[in-house]
Amino acid sequence: MAKSTFNNLRLGVFVVSGLLFLIVMLYMIGKDTNMFSSSFQLRTHFRDVKGLQPGNNVLFAGKQIGTVKGVEILNDTTIEVLFYIETKSKEFLRKNSVTSIGSDGLVGNRVLNITPGTSPDLLVEENDILLARAMPDTDEMLETLYSTNNNIAFISEELKKTLLRINESKELWGLLGESNISEALQASLNNIHRASSEAVATVDDLHSIIKAVKRGEGSVGSLLSDTTLDVNLNDAIEKIQLLGENANLLVDDLNKTVLDIQTIIDSGKGPVNALMKDSTMTNSIHNSLINIEKSTASFNQNMEALRQNFLFRAYFKKLEKQQKKEAKNKN
Repeated sequence: MAKSTFNNLRLGVFVVSGLLFLIVMLYMIGKDTNMFSSSFQLRTHFRDVKGLQPGNNVLFAGKQIGTVKGVEILNDTTIEVLFYIETKSKEFLRKNSVTSIGSDGLVGNRVLNITPGTSPDLLVEENDILLARAMPDTDEMLETLYSTNNNIAFISEELKKTLLRINESKELWGLLGESNISEALQASLNNIHRASSEAVATVDDLHSIIKAVKRGEGSVGSLLSDTTLDVNLNDAIEKIQLLGENANLLVDDLNKTVLDIQTIIDSGKGPVNALMKDSTMTNSIHNSLINIEKSTASFNQNMEALRQNFLFRAYFKKLEKQQKKEAKNKN
């Protein structure tokens, strides 16, 4: 009987111990999920939650202050994350805080990180929506690293081929082993140095010339600094403009005169029209010119006859001598 009572007591102690252990475990688990502490609800929106699930931790400056309660798709570009925060952490969270999705370690569980805002703001309230910031994905980083490693491997292979070609190039090693190369390079450097010195001297000379021109020295300086040249040029330009205006007036007068003559000719009035259109007058003028020519020839014959006549011969000889004397005096 005593033994049975002892066994029942041992069983009771074991059961009570198990219940206490279960209660403690439930409390520890519930503590992480905010089951036994007061909390308030906040929200944030992401385009990609990168595997974030309900039950994941919420961290503020690296410290756990809450738990993700739900992830819901609102539309094709927005996913809403609902999470609970301990009430005692409310005094540290402000409306300009920023959320982002991270991970525990390199490949650990996803966590929701909250970063304090960069400027003062009001404290958060129930159901506030915090701003979200996209963070680089680990998979994208690994993919980028993979691509970078491939590029580095390709570059290394090409460098290896280049070095092998350099090592196998007899001409290059022969050129490097040539003793006269250093002398040729030294001579080239000396030529470059001399050319540079000459270029510097030329630039200095150009500066001196420019300064002299600015001071008004030399013909170019005088030409640029002479104020009277501007006045003379302006006067010349004014005269050229006046000459052009006079030429235009003269052309206008000539055009007017030509138009008047054309009008007279077209109207059939005046001697010009008669001279140009009357064929009878034209014939008369032609005959008159023929008669004048014949009269001139007869006059020349009469004068020659007078020169041969003994009565006028002495007069013409005296006149000829006088002409020769005047010509001699002029020479």
